[in-house]
Amino acid sequence: MESLSWGEIILRMLGQFTPVWIALVVTFALSVTCKRRLGLYGKLFDSPIGMIGFAMVMFWVFTGVFGGAFDLITTHGVLEQSASMKNKPPGTPFSKLIGAPDPNAYPYYLFGGDHLGRDVFSRMIVGAWEVIKIAPFASLFAFMVGITLGLPAGYYGGKLDTVLSFLANLILAFPVILLFYLLVTPEIVLTGIPVYMAAVLFVFPIVFLVILWNSRFHTQPTRRNLYVGVTLVIGLWLYLGIAWNADPLGIIGFPPNLLVVFVAVVFVNSPTVFRIVRGLTMDIKTRDYVAAAQTRGEGPWYIMLWEILPNARGPLLVDFCLRIGYTTILLGTLGFFGLGLSPESPDWGSTINEGRKLLTMYLHPALPPAFALLSLVLGLNLLADGLREESLRD
Repeated sequence: MESLSWGEIILRMLGQFTPVWIALVVTFALSVTCKRRLGLYGKLFDSPIGMIGFAMVMFWVFTGVFGGAFDLITTHGVLEQSASMKNKPPGTPFSKLIGAPDPNAYPYYLFGGDHLGRDVFSRMIVGAWEVIKIAPFASLFAFMVGITLGLPAGYYGGKLDTVLSFLANLILAFPVILLFYLLVTPEIVLTGIPVYMAAVLFVFPIVFLVILWNSRFHTQPTRRNLYVGVTLVIGLWLYLGIAWNADPLGIIGFPPNLLVVFVAVVFVNSPTVFRIVRGLTMDIKTRDYVAAAQTRGEGPWYIMLWEILPNARGPLLVDFCLRIGYTTILLGTLGFFGLGLSPESPDWGSTINEGRKLLTMYLHPALPPAFALLSLVLGLNLLADGLREESLRD
């Protein structure tokens, strides 16, 4: 077989992304049809910048899900090696030196092979799944920590605010990359410090939800007890499996290297979220509707969670999008330096690092993951701009 031309490579690549195109069309069709009933998310589709950013982000989300979780897009295994495909250019026909070729194997390496003869296209696709697994959820956990601590610090002030602000500033005083490096180095991991940090940080989502239900339904004890009970049962089950790898059912588990990276991301991002939430709370607590809630006799946590927090959603949503992009860059940086994730991981940072070693001779191994990282972060920034624009109109 002859090598593919660039036009054929593009057509075949577009064909591989068929599930992604279908998912994007369905998502946009439903969203545009129902946008007037979807609140701020629906208003996002009135912003061209927001729509472009949303499309770019959802492209990589669907790519990660369909390619990494369901293996519907990849053309070869991410760890599959072929000596005859080492550093081969894009569009090279697939061949194996040892063993009979699989008749069902995809006949080409669309983006060529890397220095170990692995398919660059498939590793780029599965690399998206590595980002999707960590960045949004780590950012969400960081927001849970920042909101749970930032609301009372801004609302009550005084010594509580002083202590929490000092701790946040203490963490922020460290250079981010140095702090990441310290948290994920093998020597620190062996001490068990990341596990103890996970044990503390992963309690906050449970605490946040319990306080949320209790403050909202304190006058409806039956409903409150149901919500709190379900939250505690599911939350503690997930907590034992994720933080301590001690799920009694043996279903939930977290790979140790992934847990270290996850904890590092949450720990580094939480102080910044805390400062944002604290500042918004100090501003919003002076509004008339907060005074009205206090006059009605509402409790402090009800006011914080159901009066102040909803009115701070615009800036927080914008920051959440930006923080996912920031986390994506941090994950890429960790992978580039060979920290955190396993060496054979197809994450974009590791792939870029492996490709740069031969960059003067072969461009194709490093460029696809670099452009993927760039496009996802750009999409998140555009999405944040669209959300900011619509939240100001809200």
